[in-house]
Amino acid sequence: MTTQLLPEELAAVRFGADGLVAAVVQDADSLDVLMVAYMDEEALRRTLTSGATCFWSRSRGEYWVKGATSGNTQAVVDVRYDCDGDCLLVLVRQEGVACHTGERSCFYRSFGRGTAQAPSDPPARSGI
Repeated sequence: MTTQLLPEELAAVRFGADGLVAAVVQDADSLDVLMVAYMDEEALRRTLTSGATCFWSRSRGEYWVKGATSGNTQAVVDVRYDCDGDCLLVLVRQEGVACHTGERSCFYRSFGRGTAQAPSDPPARSGI
């Protein structure tokens, strides 16, 4: 998926004081939430024009493309913005794992199970 960022759409995105907006990355087929990262305007443009997820690393102060070094790539299916414009939803087809720990999703731990839970343990369904 590649698309052009329209000026009125860009104006609807409310980047924070740091110039960033949270981007929730979700599997387009299973709808599992895979990870959360941050984008600035340029990362959003790169994501839309390349079809690969591009983020701004707050810790390293640089752009990074998911899978560029690990091979665990994300092919963008759709990018949406919420009603307030302060959060993005990026639907992807994940190749490999999304988490740097080797887990499919960064959200493999649940509260109430202790911090020592093994990454391979799937999160318990809470019924919430």
